[in-house]
Amino acid sequence: MAFIMPELPEVETVRRGLEPVLVGNAFTRVEQRRGDLRFPLPKHFGARLEGRKVEALDRRAKYLLARLDDGEVLVMHLGMTGSFSIDAANGAASVPGRFAHPQADIPKHEHIVFHLGDGTAIRYSDARRFGLMDLIPADALESHALFKGLGIEPLSSAFTPAWLASRLKGKATSIKAALVDQRLIAGLGNIYASEALYRARISPLKLAGSLATKSGKSTAKTEALVAAVKAVLEDAIKAGGSSLRDYKRADGSLGSFQHRFKVYGREGKLCPRKGRGGTVRRIVQGGRSTFYCPTCQR
Repeated sequence: MAFIMPELPEVETVRRGLEPVLVGNAFTRVEQRRGDLRFPLPKHFGARLEGRKVEALDRRAKYLLARLDDGEVLVMHLGMTGSFSIDAANGAASVPGRFAHPQADIPKHEHIVFHLGDGTAIRYSDARRFGLMDLIPADALESHALFKGLGIEPLSSAFTPAWLASRLKGKATSIKAALVDQRLIAGLGNIYASEALYRARISPLKLAGSLATKSGKSTAKTEALVAAVKAVLEDAIKAGGSSLRDYKRADGSLGSFQHRFKVYGREGKLCPRKGRGGTVRRIVQGGRSTFYCPTCQR
């Protein structure tokens, strides 16, 4: 069975679901049912968290960052099959998590449970254990191995056509490969790169360097691509992300953006652009599937 790694919209959707529950709350007890996920958990993981208050919940690329009142950051990554569910305090309907597991039921793949000061429990399950959790000092975060090589946030104001063109200048790789390079753009993955290229009418096979001038200035294509990347990510976040196999929102419900895909997973189907007559094609780039319309993406 193939699994799809959650991308930026899915992680941001989870962040927004957890934020009102976590921020301002403190960990009173941590149930740690194994010593590792993808990597070993930090030494004294539960003890270091107990009593700590969450001051903010941020996202960097595909990582969730719970900033604690002692200056450390709880770093969490969902991997391929990781998910959170929430047991609301006293069953309060206003807190996301009505599909959470009852206390008496301990699922096989539920590895960590965070108990909060207001009685809420946040449960982390991960069938394949490709997720990770770590505790990193806030002032060492950007220099840490997990983060020091990450590129720009695509939804930030710094991600502009001028910035992209300056980074694409002279690149001989395909534009699709450039877009999913986490050292260039953080959090953008296979699904949304394909969808953004379709919106911008740019072939995924096009040389990345051809989207900039020889001097590294922006062109109409870089302008269209930046606008398309931002738009597709924002649209996906509004839809709660895309549910492909294992991904669910923090409240247990499914994202719906997969119903709006124009090309991803639509091999052999007609291009959605009326009157174009193209057929969606699937190719493999860098070991991953790319979907595009060769008729309208040039």
